[in-house]
Amino acid sequence: MTDSKVYLLDGGTLVIDASDVHWHIDAGTPVRFPVYSVLIEHPDALILYDTGYDLDHVNAVLPFELPLQTPEQTIPAQLALCGYKPEDVDIVINSHFHFDHVGGNKYLTNATTLVHKEELRHAKVPEPFERLGYSDVSFDYPGVTYRPISGDYEIVPGVWLFETPGHTIGHYSLLVELQNERSMLFCGDAAYTRTTLEKEWIAGFHLDPTKSVEAIRRLNYLARTRDADVYPSHELESYEQWKVAPQFYGGS
Repeated sequence: MTDSKVYLLDGGTLVIDASDVHWHIDAGTPVRFPVYSVLIEHPDALILYDTGYDLDHVNAVLPFELPLQTPEQTIPAQLALCGYKPEDVDIVINSHFHFDHVGGNKYLTNATTLVHKEELRHAKVPEPFERLGYSDVSFDYPGVTYRPISGDYEIVPGVWLFETPGHTIGHYSLLVELQNERSMLFCGDAAYTRTTLEKEWIAGFHLDPTKSVEAIRRLNYLARTRDADVYPSHELESYEQWKVAPQFYGGS
């Protein structure tokens, strides 16, 4: 069987306080962090996990996050680096529906969006403290096709979603199995950093801190039992060591 190719798409950077990266730790220190998406070229489907942020939305609604994003860091431009157009994407999964993970959904009009049914409900009717997180609703464009799911879910052979709630109610992490390389476990915002995983320091923004800790423990368990390398969501030091598009993992 042909192996999957996995591309990491560079979506630019944002800034938050260190106490939002690790709850109550080092308050008052700004941290610039990467935003990236994961494109999986699988024999059965072209799949995109997370779609980054929309620059105009962030500048209008969350300018204090100091977005840096060039035209080359948009979803259409990043897909072009990999030889694809937005309409080529078959399946979109968002780890969750916060603004920095859904900004490119609106371009992917031929795709089916796999979504945790509880996540979609919260995105449309958020709690008061969730409103800024869910402020970009462009993912819900006219004609979007949703496939509501819950529980752990195999999208196509070797590409898995695992429930890791806590940061949000319906958060999903992604595991991609490769034939001749270690599996790749993408944490989404269940783990911002490697320190998150090592010390069980949850993010400052969360829906349920107890479930956030449980999610971290589950990610560590999955990494160990699935022989997977772990990819946190928002740590520049780690990100700078990874291959980004047009380079790829797998495909051998």
